[in-house]
Amino acid sequence: MVKLTCLLRRRDGMSPADFHSYWRESHGPLVASSESATYVLRYLQHHRPLEEYSGDDDPGYDGVTEQWFACMDDYRASVEASDFATLWADLPKFLDVDRLEFVVTEEPVVIIER
Repeated sequence: MVKLTCLLRRRDGMSPADFHSYWRESHGPLVASSESATYVLRYLQHHRPLEEYSGDDDPGYDGVTEQWFACMDDYRASVEASDFATLWADLPKFLDVDRLEFVVTEEPVVIIER
């Protein structure tokens, strides 16, 4: 199992509500309908609750996204898919792409499991 985890910050001038709406209602469906997504086993959006913001200028992260892949070859195939550039081009509509943080990880080491 391979996971792509991204820490997201909304673009300057976008309210938290507008960010979450765009991510959930526009970008998510765009990803789900893509050729790139045919290599994805699971796509998760973790939205920061609106009540956790201290205002529109809150400097914290707005959310985390995960994409799960069976293996590194599937991850690579996803980013090499013909429509991946379309997905990437959508990011500046709602993300501060200069502050996008991501990591690709392999199978987790389980420390506690109940």
